Amino acid sequence: MSATRFPPDFLWGAATSAYQIEGAVREDGRGETIWDRFCATPGKIFEGHTGEVACDHYHRFREDVALMRELGLRSYRFSVAWARILPAGFGRLNPAGLDFYQRLVDELAGSGITPMVTLYHWDLPQALQDRGGWEARDTARYFADYAVALFERLGDRVKLWITHNEPYVAAHIGYGTGEHAPGLRDQAKALQVAHHLLLSHALAVQAYRQRADAGGKIGISLDLHPAQAQSDHPQDRQAAMLYDAHQNRWFLDPVFRGRYPQELLQIAQRRHGAPRFPQEDLQTFAAAPVDFLGVNYYFRQLVRRPERKEELFLPVRPDYPGALFTEMGWEQWPGGLYELLTRLHREYGQPELYVTENGAACPDERMADGRIDDQDRVSYLREHIAAAGKALAEGVRLKGYQVWSLLDNFEWAQGYSKRFGLVHVDLRTQERRPKKSALWYSRLIERGSI
Repeated sequence: MSATRFPPDFLWGAATSAYQIEGAVREDGRGETIWDRFCATPGKIFEGHTGEVACDHYHRFREDVALMRELGLRSYRFSVAWARILPAGFGRLNPAGLDFYQRLVDELAGSGITPMVTLYHWDLPQALQDRGGWEARDTARYFADYAVALFERLGDRVKLWITHNEPYVAAHIGYGTGEHAPGLRDQAKALQVAHHLLLSHALAVQAYRQRADAGGKIGISLDLHPAQAQSDHPQDRQAAMLYDAHQNRWFLDPVFRGRYPQELLQIAQRRHGAPRFPQEDLQTFAAAPVDFLGVNYYFRQLVRRPERKEELFLPVRPDYPGALFTEMGWEQWPGGLYELLTRLHREYGQPELYVTENGAACPDERMADGRIDDQDRVSYLREHIAAAGKALAEGVRLKGYQVWSLLDNFEWAQGYSKRFGLVHVDLRTQERRPKKSALWYSRLIERGSI
């Protein structure tokens, strides 16, 4: 790929989420979340790890912002813990929780770093789960009320908002496969949850639009995987199309077109049951256009025809000479990011795009002098940023790129066994140490080209 120069106002940054880094789960009035409960359930998390302390960001956020400033980051994407703002999920606001995020945003502003705030990154208040969680339609309304509380408190400082991070994961991994909180295994429930997540997104977008002083932008971050058939066999191509509808279009089409993929909706109706909703919900989707789309990209997905009749598609692990994989077992395929960005530009109305997550879990070698050598991550980032730059050079409206993640942190069901950070965190001492990748990324930001 030829060298690309990025615009001077391109938002280079890094991302985190509340439960993965904050810790302080019982401090200052924070309520219990579904991840607190899930982590306390034996056998759910690698070696029984929890987010009780994590990176202790709640107490060390000033140190972390100083690190961002030293690295030259221009933006920081973080999520708010709903249970810090509304311990029960609705009703009484918790001033201490609001104060924490205001202090964080003010610290970022003082360092010239643009905050990008995600309202929901999977940590539903347990009190709402006890009332039905995302299966209950009322949760969508409670989410909109929670969003309004943040708009009112931080809206004069925050101009980039994301409603949800990866609703596919929240629905299908939390309610379909049970690997994430709340740990249910019911595909019909997963589809209903996905609908209520999308409805809550649309209600929050509408609430933001109604604010006369909003003056910012609001969108959603989706985890998207280009689907490629394993062969030219018609059944393999059909399976790849259905995977794309399930993983990508089930969320893209409601957000941009106000409807679900019809072919998959009909299949769901025949099989385990399509989500139940009034048709007015689709009008609500259509009346809530986003200002931008956040793109979370990690790998493409090869797909083949299924072996069992009850399956629609079969994801397969790539097997070819020279294939590279991260420690998560995910194929490294930078071209998939280019393919994804150009497709979104071409098929969904040329939206403003941000890469809101892209990164790799890699082995980090600690050198004798204490430096952290993560050359694999440097190579991964270089190739993926080059792919993003190629899409930008071809006219894609790409506005920013954020590495996942700023810090080594709690990687959900994997606990602390996988490290994605630009910055190494010693979980015993909480010492932060920028890795080779952080220094490389810092020079890239300063240079503005790759």
